[in-house]
Amino acid sequence: FVLSLGKTSFGMSVFNLGNAIMGSGILGLAYAMANTGVVLFLVLLTVVALLSSYSIHLLLKCSGIVGIRAYEQLGYRAFGTPGKMAAGIAITLQNIGAMSSYLYIVKYEFPLVIQAFLRVDKPAGEWYLNGNYLVIIVSICVILPLALMKQLGYLGYTSGFSLTCMVFFLISVSPLITHTCEPDITCRASCVLPICRNIQTAYTIPILAFAFVCHPEVLPIYTELRKYKKMQHVANISIAVMYGMYFLAALFGYLTFYGEVEAELLHTYSRIDPYDTLILCVRVAVLTAVTLTVPIVLFPVRRAIQQMVFPNKTFNWPRHIAIAFVLLTFINLLVIFAPNILGIFGIIGATSAPCLIFIFPAVFYIRIVPKEEEPMRSVPKILAVCFAGIGFLFMIMSLSFIIIDWTSGSSKASSGH
Repeated sequence: FVLSLGKTSFGMSVFNLGNAIMGSGILGLAYAMANTGVVLFLVLLTVVALLSSYSIHLLLKCSGIVGIRAYEQLGYRAFGTPGKMAAGIAITLQNIGAMSSYLYIVKYEFPLVIQAFLRVDKPAGEWYLNGNYLVIIVSICVILPLALMKQLGYLGYTSGFSLTCMVFFLISVSPLITHTCEPDITCRASCVLPICRNIQTAYTIPILAFAFVCHPEVLPIYTELRKYKKMQHVANISIAVMYGMYFLAALFGYLTFYGEVEAELLHTYSRIDPYDTLILCVRVAVLTAVTLTVPIVLFPVRRAIQQMVFPNKTFNWPRHIAIAFVLLTFINLLVIFAPNILGIFGIIGATSAPCLIFIFPAVFYIRIVPKEEEPMRSVPKILAVCFAGIGFLFMIMSLSFIIIDWTSGSSKASSGH
């Protein structure tokens, strides 16, 4: 994982990183906006996007100095084996949570799509309408073959198609803002809250942080980029595009359902008309997008496992295949038994996301950049210290709010879909 000449183009790298950023997080943002208001949501989204871009800058600076393009190896260079293990565990937890949330959507939306295609008004327990069976079939037939690719760059075309599906999703749901207004739901401009604060606001920051976490994929994409000096531009463009898509998706979902929006947006849209052609196309597009995102997110987990368990082993096809198979099996079990997608967003976002976005890039930067080049009292290192402090505060705050939310009994995390 040292510096080498990559073969992936700038555009394909943007597609891959954008696809890594985008995922099921986009479907939880309307719920976040409903619990913060439009103005506060926009402020938080902007801050998290800027901080994510800055943390990628720190990672790339560290990588450029030591000539290493593996997150775990940066941890090893900074703190030895504990640093490598901490980075590997955080990446594993974060990306397993992400893949679980993607497949969770497949589990709940795929049966609705098939039901609409077959015009089944009252399901009678057919196996092909069982989400547990369908998520296993999708994992074996679609995700596993893509996850077995040797290099991440090969997935650039599927990433581009995945992003196209999400653009179609945004274009399609915008007319539903006026189409779905019913007499029993208040659909007036006065209903739009600029700022809203309630106990569910505790989930907003973790959901936003989870939505912008792409840091485990940054260095693998950096490794395969043909012109490696443009990696920061790749990151900035990807974050900017997803920033716009996130805000529009949240706004359209919020303006359509207001306080009635659920933690998983597509499940809310399914209340309109399950047989409507537009709604059906939206479901298919999002299902396709999140399914094609899973292989991208699986690559860093496999690399992290290899770095932690097989650090000195060269590439081996049986091990490559076995790790992917075991990971997908575990994630399928997690998806089948996970109680609610909001719990996944909240817990994972409140623990591993602060480490990957704030803490690790900052402390790696402080340790790796030589004091001769940047003394500890220099502005860049002072900013890095503050950045790490923000990460610790964010983790403590988010976990505290979620615990308070659960103990108060007002959390929707315990309710099923």
